[in-house]
Amino acid sequence: MDSRAYQNKNVAVFGLGKSGFTTAKRLHEGSALVSVWDDNEDRRTEARKNGLTVSNMLGDEWSAPELLILSPGIPLTHPEPHSIVKLAKTSNTQIIGDIEVFLKEKTTGKVVGITGTNGKSTTTALIHHILASCGREAALGGNFGTPVMDLPQLGDEGAYILELSSYQLDLTPSWRADIAIILNITPDHLDRHGGMDGYVAVKERVFQNQTEDGIAIINFDDAICHEIAGRLMEKGVQKIVPISVEDELKSGVSVVSGQLVDRSVSGRVWSLDISQMVGLRGRHNWQNAAAAVATVRGLGLCDTEIQAGLESFEGLAHRMELVGHDQGVRFVNDSKATNAEAAEKALASFDNIYWICGGVAKAGGIESLSPYFQKIHHAYLIGESETLFASSLEGRVAYSKCHDLETATLQAIKDARTKNMEATILLSPACASFDQFPSFEARGDAFRHLVKGGLE
Repeated sequence: MDSRAYQNKNVAVFGLGKSGFTTAKRLHEGSALVSVWDDNEDRRTEARKNGLTVSNMLGDEWSAPELLILSPGIPLTHPEPHSIVKLAKTSNTQIIGDIEVFLKEKTTGKVVGITGTNGKSTTTALIHHILASCGREAALGGNFGTPVMDLPQLGDEGAYILELSSYQLDLTPSWRADIAIILNITPDHLDRHGGMDGYVAVKERVFQNQTEDGIAIINFDDAICHEIAGRLMEKGVQKIVPISVEDELKSGVSVVSGQLVDRSVSGRVWSLDISQMVGLRGRHNWQNAAAAVATVRGLGLCDTEIQAGLESFEGLAHRMELVGHDQGVRFVNDSKATNAEAAEKALASFDNIYWICGGVAKAGGIESLSPYFQKIHHAYLIGESETLFASSLEGRVAYSKCHDLETATLQAIKDARTKNMEATILLSPACASFDQFPSFEARGDAFRHLVKGGLE
């Protein structure tokens, strides 16, 4: 993504993670006057090696730039604006993120924006996969995948498929999508948005600035999303395409009991059974499929292209990923399930479960999962949440305190084999990983390795 829009402008980049570093480099290459800062010394060293000017903006080197490009992880408003944000506001410096820069730099191509509390990554990847599998020009990035300023310039018929977090939307004042999607909204990041109302308002921005040619895809099963759809209908600007996995819709795309019915185009109906597609197992993935079908239909794909893309999709790593099968036992890596709501999707999708869970618990623990306890043959608890989760399972589900993932996995393999029956050993922690692993990816990779070793 070549930079042209910021030539000779004073730009500060605060936070040199993957997206910030890429944005700073592209702006520098495009002749912007870039200064950067990150608390991490290694990142500052790498910036200098790439010809970037490192300036301690929180010291005495704040020069009131025209723009401050802020890392999404840095608090903008709540629970309190970061010191750099306060400095920028004092000097009337505009605060934006890398998505805003991308929108100014891209020259052609349609923009698809996907947001929601859960399911964003799978939906983003599925849309991109369907387009790519039939030879359409498409680029995937944003909160998932490649930083947007590392994406290529696409042609007129190309499509940028962007996963968007609430943090990114908060830093993109001119956001406008040709096709925008909200999958669901449940409480998350409330400290960063001042409560639920603030969180919902930021998510709703995914539909802002759409014209009559725009498409808004909204999950009608979600009460909050339904309210947002009502507000959009009152304005009557863009086309609204509902999706549902609970009811067969008269318009839009629905997937009830695995039967996909597409009525997103007026006057025509297309249906497909997706219940046995490995990469789309479970109601949550049916929701993702409904959103993806509505999107690619809006981009002009035909029935055959859509069906081929759905059938060839294998799913994402660490998201109900099948990592092994032996003697009637399947091994599923759902390490991405870092809260109870995410783990619920996996528990609902399998029976006779040997459940590995635990780590850094979120508020509420696993009490909300009690309707699925009857599906769990045995639970293997790990991490700092062991005692908390044990209290929730006591008298309801047999469990073992295993402390670490290796002990849990090997014990689960032994127990499942002893029973000599169809079963699923499921890593779906319902917890963050940071007590024992640097990321959910590292946790999932460790599980995959343990499964491989345990089956040899």
